Amino acid sequence: MRPVILRRGLVALFAAAVTFGAITQAQAETLRIGYQKYGTLVLLKAKGTLEKRLAAQGVDVQWTEFPGGPQLLEGLNVGSIDFGVTGETPPVFAQAAGADLLYVAYEPPAPHSEAILVPKDSPIKSVKDLKGKKVVLNKGSNVHYLLVRALEDAGLKYSDIQTVFLPPADARAAFERGSVDAWVIWDPYQAAAEQQLQAHTLRDGQGIVDNHQFYLATKPYAQKNPEVIKTLVEEVRAVGEWSKANPDDVTQQVSPLLGLPADITLTSVKRQGYGALFLTPEVVAAQQKIADSFYQLKLIPKPLSIKDVIWTPPAAVAKAQ
Repeated sequence: MRPVILRRGLVALFAAAVTFGAITQAQAETLRIGYQKYGTLVLLKAKGTLEKRLAAQGVDVQWTEFPGGPQLLEGLNVGSIDFGVTGETPPVFAQAAGADLLYVAYEPPAPHSEAILVPKDSPIKSVKDLKGKKVVLNKGSNVHYLLVRALEDAGLKYSDIQTVFLPPADARAAFERGSVDAWVIWDPYQAAAEQQLQAHTLRDGQGIVDNHQFYLATKPYAQKNPEVIKTLVEEVRAVGEWSKANPDDVTQQVSPLLGLPADITLTSVKRQGYGALFLTPEVVAAQQKIADSFYQLKLIPKPLSIKDVIWTPPAAVAKAQ
């Protein structure tokens, strides 16, 4: 009986090996994209053009929604997604935490799409008046750097204020209750607060931050699948061009997803930057400045080199930009 048992064991082992190989192959042929409820990737997902192009390459697309940039980058870090988009600050915190990521592309600046808000009847009239006040924000989000730069520009230190870290929904509740003196937030929450709460914009990013959105991928995926990344960037760019030319259509599509009135959504849509450009030395330098600032403030534990985590597209792709 032993030969039969041995043969059965070998058959089972072979079957397991084939199954594992099939699973591994399936994973290799699936592009897993992380997105947030608002932004260009939402529009790309709805259009379905990426799926059609990648199907020709034998690649499926899987979409996963995240509540914010820090959570999305945690998904990249643990390997649950291959690609995503966030503001300029989350990648800095993720790199400092050891995430194996690469910057793939960026969107044009959108400095008006984030701001420091105060209640409509607040006595605070300038950033200087924030000294000693409670300021709420989402730690590690794009607005974290806006706050740092706004304080610096006003002659204040980061330690001159009391920071309260809450996600957007909780932060808005605290802002409405009067538990905090100011709220640093991005669109569409910013536009909603401006119109629904008549919140006053103390300072937006104009003149002090770019507020880029960055498209990022895990290093292993980007290095192994340059053609997939190339196709993805091209499709993001195409959707961006369409969005710039059709803000009303974008609003009609996005407004129900956000649960916001069309007028609030349209304000956010018009303030957003659209496109997908490969990183320039100037953009890398600006991102390095953010990393250096956070290290000096001891918000991250070690100095970073941004240029070491920039994806280099194939020469033909870079020329086509």
